[in-house]
Amino acid sequence: MHLLGLAAQRGRQVMAIASEPIPDGIAAMVHVLESAGVVLDGSNQVILSSPGAQALDLVEGRTLRSHEVADAVRRVWRTGEAEVIDIVHRRGRIGGGNEVQLRVRVAPLGNRFMLVLAADRTEELRLAGVRRDFVANISHELKTPIGALQVLAEAIEAGAEEPARVRSFAQRMQLEADRLGRMTKELIDLSRIQADDPLDHADRFPVTRIVDVAVDRNRVLADAKRIRIIPRVLEEADLLGSEELVTMAVQNLISNAVQYSPEATHVGVGVRVTDGIVEIAVTDKGVGIADEEQERVFERFYRVDPARSRVTGGTGLGLSIVKHVAASHGGEITLWSRPSQGSTFTLRLPASAAPAPEESA
Repeated sequence: MHLLGLAAQRGRQVMAIASEPIPDGIAAMVHVLESAGVVLDGSNQVILSSPGAQALDLVEGRTLRSHEVADAVRRVWRTGEAEVIDIVHRRGRIGGGNEVQLRVRVAPLGNRFMLVLAADRTEELRLAGVRRDFVANISHELKTPIGALQVLAEAIEAGAEEPARVRSFAQRMQLEADRLGRMTKELIDLSRIQADDPLDHADRFPVTRIVDVAVDRNRVLADAKRIRIIPRVLEEADLLGSEELVTMAVQNLISNAVQYSPEATHVGVGVRVTDGIVEIAVTDKGVGIADEEQERVFERFYRVDPARSRVTGGTGLGLSIVKHVAASHGGEITLWSRPSQGSTFTLRLPASAAPAPEESA
């Protein structure tokens, strides 16, 4: 009887520990956390989880979905020391889910509970990778024209007694210097677009003015190849944002179309408004872009045909600028293309609502 009584007493103690309420304020704190938060009891059962934890799919019923986090919890129970781990977690279970990269901190919460905090670092790590790639790419891209200028300067010095060769080398130096200047300008433009939000100090402007200016800036380039630029505005509309940046984006699309089109063809620039969206479509009769390369053409420094880009002086930044301008104005850039049939790039931006009429006094 004594043993039975002792067992019953132990059972009541265990139940009391298991049912011990969460300390005041902890539940409220977990529910307002920006990062994901989970509280577990002494038997590693989830007794509280924040909306962030549910969004990351960290919990299933009363258990942790991640074996790595569960193992960390057991280690912290054993050592009493907080632990930080980085894991790759698969969120969602439909179609295999998608992977997110989490930094997880596991720490004792008093003597009875364990706190798990998880921060999603997926975007942070992606941007860090983009920055690393950007630095590597720009280092490589700048070496080409700078190296060419150095070689050509040496060639001019060596051929000082041959005026024809000097003139030829000087012309090539001018081409490389122009390309270096364009690349520098476009890098500055790209940095400015990424650092500023044009909607914070937005202007209202007509899309027809954007198209007229962008077409005019490409006249000389088009005339040199006997290419006609044909604008066609089906409907008037206003846009909201930076007129300078949107003009630059359309100018880049037209310039790209002219550069990659055969001589004596035409480039179309069409404008229409559909369901409150202004669509500026630039169509060429160029070589087209293969399906597997269509997503990559908007990457910095990516060129479908690097050899042709060297001839045309392309920097590989124009379409990346267009993509960032579109995103910063709440829009997008889409592409339709078929090899040997040409391409159509469509800049889609929200139309600006007409201002309310002022009431007369």
